[in-house]
Amino acid sequence: MSRIGRLPVPVPEGVQVKVEGTHVQVKGPKGELSHVFPAAMKITYKPEEKVIVVERPSDERQHRAWHGMTRALINNMVIGVSKGFEKVLEVHGVGYRAELKGKNLVLNVGFSHPVTVTPPEGIEFDVDTKSRPMRIIVRGYDKQKVGQVAADIRKVRPPEPYKGKGIRYAGEQVRRKAGKSGKV
Repeated sequence: MSRIGRLPVPVPEGVQVKVEGTHVQVKGPKGELSHVFPAAMKITYKPEEKVIVVERPSDERQHRAWHGMTRALINNMVIGVSKGFEKVLEVHGVGYRAELKGKNLVLNVGFSHPVTVTPPEGIEFDVDTKSRPMRIIVRGYDKQKVGQVAADIRKVRPPEPYKGKGIRYAGEQVRRKAGKSGKV
């Protein structure tokens, strides 16, 4: 039995859940998410216990894989609409800056022009200019969207291996290379 799949998903106060077959809709203070899961999974909401339970029809390989994935996605939906998710990026490099102009994020990272990143719906940016290195915080209620936007920002100027300049995730270790070696 899947260790993750068999765990019930707790539903916190202030979150409304609506299950119709394999279509799950979750609404909370941060936003609203819905998803259609594989038809083989049996999803049940127990309002008196405030939990969502996912069951699989058999021990077939595909059903075992869907079982854990379905439970994890439902859990991420519930956490997202109640608490939200965030990813932190760091800007390393002399003269590299990030700033907010309205809701847009403007990056000055060594190009001849500033790069503007417009947040999709449900995502907001925050820039901590006082910390060194400068930090960009991506917040939202959809875990997949937060991760994708953070990856797109990092892709603007990924960290390079010689000096480590660029945009990286907080806590990310960049493998450094030795530069040219002089003549012996």
